[in-house]
Amino acid sequence: MNKKYMAEPYRIKMVEPIRETTKEERITLLKNAGYNPFSLKSDDVYIDLLTDSGTGAMSQEQWAAMMIGDEAYAGSRSFYRLEAVVKQITGYKYFIPVHQGRGAEKVFLPQLVTHPGMFYLANIHFDTTRAHVELAGARALDCVVPECYDIEHWHDFKGNMCLECLEKTILEKGKQNIAGVIMTVTNNSAGGQPVSMRNIKETKKICQKYGLTLIIDGARYAENCFFIKEREKGYESKTILEIAQEMFSYADAFLMSAKKDGLVNMGGIIAIKDDQKLFDQCRTYVVPYEGFPTYGGLNGRDMDALAVGLMEALDERYLRHRIDQVRYLGDRLHEAGVPIQYPVGGHAVFVDCKAFCPHIPYDQFPALSVTNAIYIEAGVRAVEIGSLLLGRDPDTHKNRESKMELMRLTIPRRLYTYNHLDVVADAVIHVYQHRHELKGYAFDYESNILRHFTSTFKPL
Repeated sequence: MNKKYMAEPYRIKMVEPIRETTKEERITLLKNAGYNPFSLKSDDVYIDLLTDSGTGAMSQEQWAAMMIGDEAYAGSRSFYRLEAVVKQITGYKYFIPVHQGRGAEKVFLPQLVTHPGMFYLANIHFDTTRAHVELAGARALDCVVPECYDIEHWHDFKGNMCLECLEKTILEKGKQNIAGVIMTVTNNSAGGQPVSMRNIKETKKICQKYGLTLIIDGARYAENCFFIKEREKGYESKTILEIAQEMFSYADAFLMSAKKDGLVNMGGIIAIKDDQKLFDQCRTYVVPYEGFPTYGGLNGRDMDALAVGLMEALDERYLRHRIDQVRYLGDRLHEAGVPIQYPVGGHAVFVDCKAFCPHIPYDQFPALSVTNAIYIEAGVRAVEIGSLLLGRDPDTHKNRESKMELMRLTIPRRLYTYNHLDVVADAVIHVYQHRHELKGYAFDYESNILRHFTSTFKPL
């Protein structure tokens, strides 16, 4: 292994066999799945890069913690252990567990929508966030920096909020019509790109100026803190925990899918700095949606595993290897001429499918075409992050065109080796060399909410 990439800082103590299929089998399996990779059975996938959400491996300490989980319905010891860890990391006064990130969004986001015609502003809303904004009766507007869309060139913090766009949008829409401002760290739809501490501080100043709530959507906050330590002057000698504590100090609330940087298979977080009224509203809504406020849809053992995982994710050796694995795959593709979001982000390599197959128009979903092609080639499952995911305009019902047509190769935590990533790279490079053979897709069935999850397609 090239020493420029860190070796795994762990030993493998348990293995799960994975099955290889033939190319002919995969063609049939994909057709039977309606050409939607979400509908493939996991047994029919060789290397699964669909998501990093709840798909990683837990440590021996997490498995041990699960054995002491307290399964009480209300007031369990597990809740208080998890609450103490969340408060240590965030410095926030209030905490509510939920079953995953979209549970946090469903409970929290409607609380700030006080009248029709409101907006949430973000550096970029991810798919479930955008859906829950719209389900709450608001509209989602994105204010990411222009450098985000410059796929080829290096920029340290492509996930940053565009401060000029943010303030301009607040003034255009009226501050009374802004439900809140969401800072996604790392910025998933931008290519897993980090946000600088300076940008978070400046965003907070704008929110204070107009009396707006700043929310950190921090499923991958620890990875973002690692990038701050690596790239932002003044943070070189700080610990990841210290960086996280400062980052959270600039926000008013924190929503998390803990299935990412919580290193667990299930779990989510709502944390509120000091707004008791908002906390009380969320506690009221969590009961019918998720469960009692001291378990939020989680078992006691889930909460204990999360309490351990949140601290493990702050370990710098773990984070360095994590980022190196993603960088390794990105470097292999970049060196082969495959267009990717560069530099790579924290949890995935994002392939630029608009440049990969420019002959396929946006409404025939070029990134879905590339995603399906690499499954057929090598049994690798990835996911489309483009116009298919963006969906239809909630008011005009027309297909929205994404500024980027991306295929996300999402690397689960502590699960695959560099050899697995070589298989992925070889498959993508092969498909790229035969990219002119790719065709677009049309809907066979279109779901009206989060359509990329359950729709079916037919090749054109």
